[in-house]
Amino acid sequence: MADSLENRVVVITGASSGIGRACARAFGATGANVALIARSQPALEAAAGEITAAGGHALSLPLDVADSDAVQKGAAAVEQQWGHIDVWVNNAMVSVFSPAMQMNMQEFRHVTEVNYLGCVYGTMAALASMVPRDSGVVVQVCSALAYRSIPLQSAYCASKAAMRAFSDSVRTELLHDGSKVRISTLILPAVNTPQFDVVRSRLPRHPQPVPPIYQPELIADAVLYACRHGVREMVIGGSALKAVVGQKIAPGLLDRYVGRTLYDAQQTDQPINPDRPDNLFAPLPGDPGAHGDFDSKARSRSLQLWARMHPRVSAIGLLAAMALGQRLLRKPA
Repeated sequence: MADSLENRVVVITGASSGIGRACARAFGATGANVALIARSQPALEAAAGEITAAGGHALSLPLDVADSDAVQKGAAAVEQQWGHIDVWVNNAMVSVFSPAMQMNMQEFRHVTEVNYLGCVYGTMAALASMVPRDSGVVVQVCSALAYRSIPLQSAYCASKAAMRAFSDSVRTELLHDGSKVRISTLILPAVNTPQFDVVRSRLPRHPQPVPPIYQPELIADAVLYACRHGVREMVIGGSALKAVVGQKIAPGLLDRYVGRTLYDAQQTDQPINPDRPDNLFAPLPGDPGAHGDFDSKARSRSLQLWARMHPRVSAIGLLAAMALGQRLLRKPA
């Protein structure tokens, strides 16, 4: 895909808040045509207004990605509006913070329907438009938890692992067919989004992302990079990279470490109302925007991501550092 995203047709699921909202703003600023999918009509309208103000064009599609027929109809509406689909970003998600044995089967099922099957439905709808044209990028907003599961989010971790495995399989089929359509999977760190205010939780204290925490705009930058470069998989942030590598090297040791530390690390010091409303089965009123409550702790930059997005500069810097090191070693005392 060309570097310019102006006039490209982009579909974003989970576009009303968090990472999806940040992506919507970023694509809007490029002059893209952006279709917004989420359950909340008021939040979608607010996002559409931001895209229009930034110079893009917006189409709001209030629907639930857990409904395959609704996703197909949404894709058809995009093609009717703009003729085809260039980019599809699968970002919609829900979660439950709870020990697995305290969850009910409806909760497990719905997290799977939204996070995993919603990705499947979106990918299939996107490929139906992209494959005949032999052009397009599907971006899967995945997680380091697809590689390294943690306690209290069993359904979410399982759904993200399934998302990654599904994407790998379909990617190989596209390669077998000689297709130029690309599937890019982004492996995310903890992100400062509003989900922690609306997620279903059985924890005694307010849920939080496990530090270090990153701002959603950083993820949006990575999404745009993936669209322009068609990367296979992209790990974002040093913490996500450590999780992926650590799981490969010492998974048993990590089991003990996360079991000991990540109950507390996923909670703030503030108690939580056990009866607070959540968005698991239906959206909450209002417009949550892109950011959560952790702006003071969140990072807007990642050296690891910068190096990943600038491989030539990084390689030159590494070679220069190695050469300098060799000269220093040769220098007589």
